[in-house]
Amino acid sequence: EECFLNLEAPISRVCGYDTPFPHIFEPFYIPDKWKCYDALRKMINY
Repeated sequence: EECFLNLEAPISRVCGYDTPFPHIFEPFYIPDKWKCYDALRKMINY
């Protein structure tokens, strides 16, 4: 709360999609290293 004005990039979430899913598709639902990498790259290039 106290550091919010010092942020250099907007806050972002790296998480699964906001929809129900069957557990058999869990490997496709959970963020993998590439989704984390893309979010990190977008934050660095902001």
